[in-house]
Amino acid sequence: MTQLSDLELAFHKDMLNIYNSAKLECGYHATRFLQMVGNNGGLLTAKKLLATKNPSDGFAELWRCKRLDLTVEYLVLKPKYQCLFSEEERATARERLKSVNFIV
Repeated sequence: MTQLSDLELAFHKDMLNIYNSAKLECGYHATRFLQMVGNNGGLLTAKKLLATKNPSDGFAELWRCKRLDLTVEYLVLKPKYQCLFSEEERATARERLKSVNFIV
């Protein structure tokens, strides 16, 4: 098993934090998301979610809760994580947020 860099570990922890915040603040239990993070790690989970054609159900649920700041897309666009993602992945995240009029 490869050792995670400090930045990858911080991202992983932030992925768990957005799950916990969504659960506490929106009552949204993203069980599948938590399972993906547990099985694949935060970074690979984010990359997999960004590679899909459409946003996840969680994105829609967090939009309904008016908490898009708890989405993977928002987390990916944080400046400190920029180097973990390709320009294409960041563009996908940006477009998804922009499509629902959320300004990053």
